[in-house]
Amino acid sequence: MGRVIVAFSGGVDSSLVAYVANRELKHDALIVTSGSKSLKRDDLTLTETLAEQWHLNHRVIVTDELSKDSYLKNPVNRCFHCKTSLYEALSDIAENEGIQWILNGTNRDDLQDHRPGLVAANNFNVVSPLSDAGFSKADVRAVAEFLNLENAQKPQAACLSSRVPYGTKIDENILDRIERAENCLAELGFTQYRVRHHGDVARLELTPEEMERAIANKSFIDDQLKAFGYRFVTLDLAGFRSGSLNEGLVKTVSVNS
Repeated sequence: MGRVIVAFSGGVDSSLVAYVANRELKHDALIVTSGSKSLKRDDLTLTETLAEQWHLNHRVIVTDELSKDSYLKNPVNRCFHCKTSLYEALSDIAENEGIQWILNGTNRDDLQDHRPGLVAANNFNVVSPLSDAGFSKADVRAVAEFLNLENAQKPQAACLSSRVPYGTKIDENILDRIERAENCLAELGFTQYRVRHHGDVARLELTPEEMERAIANKSFIDDQLKAFGYRFVTLDLAGFRSGSLNEGLVKTVSVNS
């Protein structure tokens, strides 16, 4: 491809693309992270740490999704508006610097879920090397392990806005509250979790194996999350499910009359 831009969030998928692009293309691979408030600060720090360790040509930008009503209103295609902001910014960089290709970390498994961001990627002709090569998430982790990438087993993550039910308006205060709540769980050693934001209710999604730890630390968790502004703290007995707020969405198809 000659010269590329890689959208890099710190997750294992985009990390693998960034690592290999850098290994193959060196300085001609520009690795770009959006440091907007929808990305956890810990993940932003991780991208900077990995960029230094892997000697990436890394750049942090701030995209403008949090200034757009179409995003803040949190419709079911919220991710479309977020990724549109990202790819618009990356396209501007590509045009200004004469770079032809923009790459992301979409893998084959992502194609099975509600992913409006894929529409935005198509709109900007973004290339998905992992998906094109037929890589599943398990394949990505296996190759990342083979290459000794530090975050090969990093738990699945998503932007902080994904913790807010569709139709509930998003703002920076809500994102900050969610992030502080999830940082509390991280400090207690939980490995895979979500704090779903339902107004004054924090709904914790944990793996079944870690629910006993939550019960053992229930007073601390309850006190901390209430200090962050929640009135009630609940444990979802169905456990952690990636994209659980997509449950109940109905796919629609166009029918020609």
